[in-house]
Amino acid sequence: MFWTVTLSLLEGTAAAAELFFLTLIFALPLGLVVSFGSMSKWAPFARMKANIPAWLRTFRPVSLVVRTVVWVFRGTPLMLQLLIIYYGPGLLWNNNVWGSGTGGRMFAAVVAFILNYACYFSEIYRGGIESVPRGQYEAGLVLGMTRRQIFFRVTLLQMIKRIVPPMSNEIITLVKDTSLARIIAVTEIIKVGENFMRKGMIWPLFYTGVFYLVFVGVLTLLFGWIEKKLDYFK
Repeated sequence: MFWTVTLSLLEGTAAAAELFFLTLIFALPLGLVVSFGSMSKWAPFARMKANIPAWLRTFRPVSLVVRTVVWVFRGTPLMLQLLIIYYGPGLLWNNNVWGSGTGGRMFAAVVAFILNYACYFSEIYRGGIESVPRGQYEAGLVLGMTRRQIFFRVTLLQMIKRIVPPMSNEIITLVKDTSLARIIAVTEIIKVGENFMRKGMIWPLFYTGVFYLVFVGVLTLLFGWIEKKLDYFK
């Protein structure tokens, strides 16, 4: 029975890992784009405009919409977003755009997670960009660099180093949030444990914690290594 439970939990772990990695692949770059939109008309714009390339500052009318979307996704539970994104099209327009079966449920979960985490990542990006001193921009101008070069070669590099700790926290939270996908019947780790619990066995539910601890432990070691590698700015 132990190996049966272990194999089932490994299958659930594979589903959780798929959701985790797809979310990261798309949410990380999307979050940077969203942060650009939200910063294009941020309140202390005069103070932070030195860290933003000129082409970005032309999209000011978009900032209100972007910030509203970020507020909605950060202000409502991810579980609610999963339910609305998966069931909403079918209930509103009588059209299940996600398709049927496991693939459709996973697709909807990936979309919901990407949108949610892109909004959280965008705020981390924004904080990292705003934290770079204006003197770095002025030093780049003195050296003859363009604003685009200053942003990508000076601001962005320092921003990456500064955001690693908060970004690592969000990514570790993402590992645990994959359990929310069971609300739309995605068979991830907790869902597998619950299935065994319904058969009268409680220990598989505790056993699921081992899989999360291993997953998070690997990520913790990885981010510790990344922080050391990014120690190029003192």
